[in-house]
Amino acid sequence: MPRSIALPVLATLVLLCTACDRENDRESSGPRLPSNLLQHDRALSKQQQLTFYSGRSFAVNPWVLAPASTTARDGLGPLFNARSCTACHVNGGRGRLPANQGEPLVSSVLRISAQGEPSAQRGVAPHPDYGTQLQLQGTAAAGAPPEVSAHIRYRYHSGQYPDGRPYELREPIYRVDEWHYGEPSAPLKTSLRTAPPLIGLASIEAISDNTLLAYADPNDSDGDGISGRANRVWSVAEKTEVIGRFGHKAGQPSLRQQTADAFAEDMGLTNALFPHSRCTQRQTGCHQAPSGNGTEQTVEVSDEILDAVTLFAGHLRVPSPRPYLGSGRKLFENLQCAACHRHSIATATASPLKGKTIDPYSDFLLHDMGDGLADHRSEFLANGREWRTAPLWGIGLTKRLHPDAGYLHDGRARSIEEAILWHGGEAQQSRQRFMQRSAEDRQALIDFLESL
Repeated sequence: MPRSIALPVLATLVLLCTACDRENDRESSGPRLPSNLLQHDRALSKQQQLTFYSGRSFAVNPWVLAPASTTARDGLGPLFNARSCTACHVNGGRGRLPANQGEPLVSSVLRISAQGEPSAQRGVAPHPDYGTQLQLQGTAAAGAPPEVSAHIRYRYHSGQYPDGRPYELREPIYRVDEWHYGEPSAPLKTSLRTAPPLIGLASIEAISDNTLLAYADPNDSDGDGISGRANRVWSVAEKTEVIGRFGHKAGQPSLRQQTADAFAEDMGLTNALFPHSRCTQRQTGCHQAPSGNGTEQTVEVSDEILDAVTLFAGHLRVPSPRPYLGSGRKLFENLQCAACHRHSIATATASPLKGKTIDPYSDFLLHDMGDGLADHRSEFLANGREWRTAPLWGIGLTKRLHPDAGYLHDGRARSIEEAILWHGGEAQQSRQRFMQRSAEDRQALIDFLESL
């Protein structure tokens, strides 16, 4: 059965969703404070809007286990971490860590790798029994229990500013137990990752490689202490190495591959780029579980659905910054935050966006962030201390979208202030300058960031 939505149904869906979007706009008159980030940018044509709302349906509504009467969205798992995209990207924004110690992980994943030579296509060495990511949900009744059970506890670090004001940082410590497919014979390299916001992704893809490489300074030739570099990753579609720009370590080359990998890794759904199940040889119940393919020998996510979800994820509207007249913007420059969180970038003239200037506050390069944030797990060229500069656009809406949402790659920071105080490595000097400022200046910088 072809996995598509009939055009009349889509047209009705567009009318309903457009009405909802207009209602959101009315509710946020004045300073625009949307309650979610699931509206499309205004540049989409009517036909693209049809595709956008189709993609939104497949991203928001849960996928189900096969076999099911809902043949358009069956085939989940049987090993998986989430049932939908927005289960992790809450309201299109960031994920969160458990509020209480001992709770299972939600909207976060545990990436892993084994000792040994990295795979040229994956950028890490997959574990023979567990692959490159631990699956925290499964179908025990079908003989495919979750790979592991994982829980979080927190370690707290106290400190104070030079002016005597105290602060506290939260560090997540995760515990993995109940290895259902055998305990690994050698230690794994693990990395806790929390879902980032989805906004502006098509604009990021439209930045030319040459622009990103022009920002790179791997040897710190100018002596400013900042030495960003580009990751080089495997493109499944092009069958070669290209510049990486998506993911916490810039480990994905394109939005389509990022979306396809999330379907395969996070939800256990095969697709054109990743047509084979991620079940390992030891996971016999996983191999024997019913497929969502039905009677046809096709992948579980059709090209039509993959393209629709890719367009949806790529064209979520970037919220407009709120009015801000304080001194925080100037402090942002003076503290050298903008050395990595670059304000404006021009997209490629050959791209669909045709040389548009965007304001992501990122250079999308890898930077050494110090031991405090290190996961000690390499990914292609990115070493265990390096992370891609996270875009800051929309950061001021984080808590509105989800009060428990966290900042940084693993959601450890409960506030923007905590996120700044975790910065080390190349950002150590900026962190020190922030700490040495008056309480009023520090708040002014945070107020500016919350206006984005």
